[in-house]
Amino acid sequence: MSEQTSTMLDRLGRFLARRLQSESSGYQPYTPSDPQILHRTLHPGDILLIEGNQRISAAIKYLTQSTWSHAALYVGDALPEPEDGSDRPRLIEVNLGEGCIGVPLSKYRTYNTRICRASGLTPDDREVIVNFMISKIGSRYDMRNIFDLLRYFMPTPPVPVRWRRRMIALGSGDPTRAICSSLIAEAFQKVRYPILPEITDAPGRTAAHSSYSRREILHIRHHTLYTPRDFDLSPYFEIVKPTLVYGFDYKRLVWAHEPDQTQETGPGETTAEAPKETG
Repeated sequence: MSEQTSTMLDRLGRFLARRLQSESSGYQPYTPSDPQILHRTLHPGDILLIEGNQRISAAIKYLTQSTWSHAALYVGDALPEPEDGSDRPRLIEVNLGEGCIGVPLSKYRTYNTRICRASGLTPDDREVIVNFMISKIGSRYDMRNIFDLLRYFMPTPPVPVRWRRRMIALGSGDPTRAICSSLIAEAFQKVRYPILPEITDAPGRTAAHSSYSRREILHIRHHTLYTPRDFDLSPYFEIVKPTLVYGFDYKRLVWAHEPDQTQETGPGETTAEAPKETG
């Protein structure tokens, strides 16, 4: 490939990447994140899953049959505060076109999120994971694999469910690694922490019983094509919900009085105000 052709493909690839990162209209978060509560709840080494609203997010959510389209690793105060006085970056993520970067928690204040925490992770291994991710900041990915990018412009390809996940492996070039969670998975593999169950038929050990599940796990493990969904479904990561961490008490909820809040509706329909929590 000539240098001129390579440059043209790179420019075209970065143009496509910017288009895929454009935001979709009509996104409404159900429970948007509070950066302060997230900061109090998160531990270094935690994974923050995000329901994105970019064009590429819709494709990833469809192909993986999941709510989550993006993942970032929380590193606490390991990164320095910016000299311009802006929020300290506490998350490390990989974005299409940008590569590996540090971003503040406030970036996702208007998104649905989920915290996944590796159960039993030792402090030493947590430090290894965090340092590995920090060492990757500034890494950029080659966007010249145009075929690898074009598939995401068709967010709902008419293929059977069992083949959708495989479409992420199609091409398997740098753009694939840039939109998947493979860098975070690689960080956990550095300390030999599992994400998906190992395939074994030994008595008393976790096993994938269906032939499709076995093929899928083998495929993912072989190509290290982990997606945000894998951390959510992993039996080795616990789901941490900030509203429960600090002592949720349903007795302190103040519910609207049904007779006062019910409005006239059609036959068999009622509307009521959502519950409110007292201070």
